[in-house]
Amino acid sequence: MRTEPPTAPIAYGPAPAAQTGFIPISTWINYKSQIQFGLAILAYLMILVGSVITVTANPDVDWRYVVAALPILPAGIVVWLTVRALSRLDEVQKRMQMQAIGFALASTALITFGYGFLEGAGMPHLNWTWVLPLITALWGLGLGALALRYRFRR
Repeated sequence: MRTEPPTAPIAYGPAPAAQTGFIPISTWINYKSQIQFGLAILAYLMILVGSVITVTANPDVDWRYVVAALPILPAGIVVWLTVRALSRLDEVQKRMQMQAIGFALASTALITFGYGFLEGAGMPHLNWTWVLPLITALWGLGLGALALRYRFRR
């Protein structure tokens, strides 16, 4: 049994020196979608706060509807980035997303129609702004259930 290092030259030479430090282009390439999504959400929040403050401070002006609708622009960018991210998934991930979105859509329809009937019976009216968080939560719940199903599948 030989325990000494080889005396002949190594065929491929020494390993390259590891780069230490921050490499911004590598970070941009690896996290491009997340960075763009984060910037779009940040733009949405900034424009939303600005429009709410402006509309609240000027309740009687004619342009308040235009200012109130300004957050739709960065929200549209978020939608576009989400659809683009979904289009880049592989077949199994697309299938899981489609099933989770279908579950969220059907469950939200069932819950909102059911609550609509309860409103007719006297329950308090709920604002429409709760529908999107409900769809998002049910989408996440569906994805979690599908991930467990695929993980523990035989």
